[in-house]
Amino acid sequence: MNVRQWVDRGAQILLGLIFFVFGLNGFFHFLPMPEMSPEAGSFLGALAGTGYFFPVLKLVETVSGALLLVNRFVPLALVLLAPVVVQIFLFHAFLDPAGLPLAIVIVILEAYLGFFVYRRSFDGVLRATP
Repeated sequence: MNVRQWVDRGAQILLGLIFFVFGLNGFFHFLPMPEMSPEAGSFLGALAGTGYFFPVLKLVETVSGALLLVNRFVPLALVLLAPVVVQIFLFHAFLDPAGLPLAIVIVILEAYLGFFVYRRSFDGVLRATP
């Protein structure tokens, strides 16, 4: 394995670990919730009030993280995680800036994997012409 392959696989494993661990935490609550602004708490409370949002979100995070870790269906995992990554970034940018550094790392990892490592998988949707 050359250096580029190590970096590529390392980025994939790191992103996979982040989503697998935080996804499982949504079900088993083994990590404490950090303090957050009242606005962030209200937003998360409204999402939790739906009764379905967090179980679905955490299932997507857990399964996608596992797929990244075992190196199977990686482009699918990246597609499933893309809107989650955007929402994580916007949530921390506007409602809870304390989590912004990790959110930026997640955006960078997702973008690196999607636009550089697995670009060929997305050639059809990233082409301007039909």
